Amino acid sequence: MVTTVRTGASFEALSREDLAILVPELLLCGQLIDRSGMAHLISAFGRGGMAAIAIEEWQASSPWYTRRMQRALKYEGDDVVTIFKGLQLDIGAPPQFMDFRFRVDDRDHGEFWLDHCGALMDVEPLGDEYVTAMCHDIEDPTFDATALATNPHTQVRPIHRPPRRPEDRHPHCAWTVTIDPAYVPPAVEPHTEALGRTAARTVELSPIVPGGGGRDDYSGPLLSDVRFGDFSHSALVRIAEEVCLQQHMLTLGFLIGVRKRTDEASASTLLRKQLTGIAGLTSERLRNALGLSGTFDDLATILGIHPVLAPYQYVGRTIENRDDHLRLRIGRGSGVDIDGGWTTFIDADHLGPLDALVRGVDPHFSTRLVAESPDALVVDVIREDTPARESKDVQITRFSSGAEFVFADRGIPLPLTVL
Repeated sequence: MVTTVRTGASFEALSREDLAILVPELLLCGQLIDRSGMAHLISAFGRGGMAAIAIEEWQASSPWYTRRMQRALKYEGDDVVTIFKGLQLDIGAPPQFMDFRFRVDDRDHGEFWLDHCGALMDVEPLGDEYVTAMCHDIEDPTFDATALATNPHTQVRPIHRPPRRPEDRHPHCAWTVTIDPAYVPPAVEPHTEALGRTAARTVELSPIVPGGGGRDDYSGPLLSDVRFGDFSHSALVRIAEEVCLQQHMLTLGFLIGVRKRTDEASASTLLRKQLTGIAGLTSERLRNALGLSGTFDDLATILGIHPVLAPYQYVGRTIENRDDHLRLRIGRGSGVDIDGGWTTFIDADHLGPLDALVRGVDPHFSTRLVAESPDALVVDVIREDTPARESKDVQITRFSSGAEFVFADRGIPLPLTVL
């Protein structure tokens, strides 16, 4: 018997309850992309080169995906509330792991602070130089880039930030956000302009259809926390798709930065290492979050919702469950192929990222090439008798405390109003 998972069935096929669990997981996995990639950049370019690429990837991608989410959830505006809502739906600030708290003074002034910064927990053991690179060199231009997507006259400035003095200082950092018409915005960087020309920026995702129960948008007051279970099924499908697209856009920014500093063969190697690490860990977290096991049916579910292969409007793929194996077809004519993104680095000679992805569901799975043509890559996933050893690239990503992070139920969120 052959069961085909239709191209667009991925998120739509999940229940509202499962989608509410899935979305914060996707946000966290987006944050862990840098845990996957940055170690390899340090080896290739040193701490300074790593920091420069990190700045460029976030500057390139975050303004575009920030505006996409604003439009999708109908909270477009030019005030601090709009900026703060965007942070709550950004892979750079996954809920609880990067525990942003907010205060709104008026439409043009506010503050945020991090009661917990998982990224700091990951970097602090490496020493003050790495903390300074992240919390000073990287955060200054990237916080501004994200805020400037909402209002070009925004400045995000630190009240205090790490290295922590004393070493247990809490909150981990605090920042002011000020919108001042007198502030002259910086010029748009070439890497940001380049991301604006991608298929990812304009791809049409699932429309939100009102009337299914739950919130269809994020209009109205800023909430202390986004409780995803309050959104409708249709809204959650769209949010999940947008969060996956954020990850693709961040990776395109990563590639722009890497290619400035090395040849194409070395850039491809670095991208595949990043892809392998995040693919495997993401599969594992999604499997655990949804309470799945190592069956071919469950693997088909994960393939349908995995950010490497989603959203389907950007990454063309079909999945067939054939009882004793699973067949995956990755098309070669989608938006991701136009942009040269993740799946273009998976081919007959480089199935390692796909092996890591399927083994994150169960280490007994392996991929086998069926066919490759200009139109598609076709692989079968089979079950081996002996479990495979975990990829070194996945092990590197597992260094992050995000690998084992557990989300908590915080109850009913409170609206945050002007003090």
